[in-house]
Amino acid sequence: MSDENVVITQRHEGWAELILNRPARRNAMIAPMSVALTSALTALAQDDEVQCVLLRGADGYFCSGVDLKALQADPPPPWRDQQFSSWRELHICLFQFPKPIIGAFEKFGINAGAALAMACDLLVSGETAFLQVGEIQQGSGVPMNAAWSRIKMTEQVFARLAFMGDRVSGPELVRLGLAMECVADDMVVKRCYEIATRIASFPEGAASTVKSSIVGQRGIDDVDAYFSKGGASTALLTAGKVQ
Repeated sequence: MSDENVVITQRHEGWAELILNRPARRNAMIAPMSVALTSALTALAQDDEVQCVLLRGADGYFCSGVDLKALQADPPPPWRDQQFSSWRELHICLFQFPKPIIGAFEKFGINAGAALAMACDLLVSGETAFLQVGEIQQGSGVPMNAAWSRIKMTEQVFARLAFMGDRVSGPELVRLGLAMECVADDMVVKRCYEIATRIASFPEGAASTVKSSIVGQRGIDDVDAYFSKGGASTALLTAGKVQ
C-alpha cells in the first residue's frame, strides 16, 4: 500500500470520517500516517460544512501502536527520523482541532493507539476492545499518553494504566470515565455514526463553540511546550521504543 493511502477521508452530511488505513499492520502508526492525519484534520478544521469528525481504523482495528517492524527495517525507512516529530505535531493538531472528535474504539488501542483514543472527545468502545499503555514493558516513556492523561483523568487513574501496563477492557474504560459508552463489538461504528449525525444536526458552529469552551478550561496556553515535555530520546526512537 502506498503511503498516500494510509488515511482515508469520507464525507457525510454535516460530518466527516477519518479512517486509519494500514489494516495489514492493524493500523500501526508510521510517520507518513501521522502527516496524512494531520493534513486531513487541518483541512476539516477549515471546512464549515463539517461539524464533527469520526476517527476509526480500517477492518475493525483501532490502532496497534507504532509500527516497530517498519521503524526498525534495514535499510531504515526514509521517514524514520521524523517518526516522533510528526507524531508530536499530530497531537498538537488533535489538541487544537476546533470540532468534536468521536473515536470508534474497536479491538484495541495499544501505546500510541491508546494516546489516539485519549485524544478523542467522545470514545465509544466495543465490549471486548481493550486499551493498553504498555510502554513500561519496553522500558520506555509515555509522553503523549501522559500529556493526554493530565487532561482526561486523575493522576491515580493514569498511574494504574501506566504502571500496570495491562489491558483495560471496554466496560472498565467506561467505569474509569475514559469511554462514554460500551456497546457490542459489531455496533461500535454504527453507534458512532448515530452520535456524529446527532451532533451534525445542531445549529452550524454550535459544536465548535462548545468545544472551544471545553478546551479553554484546560488552562494550557503554550500547547507547543506542553507536548514537548517528556519527549522521546534519540536512543529510544532509534530502538523503536516510542508510543
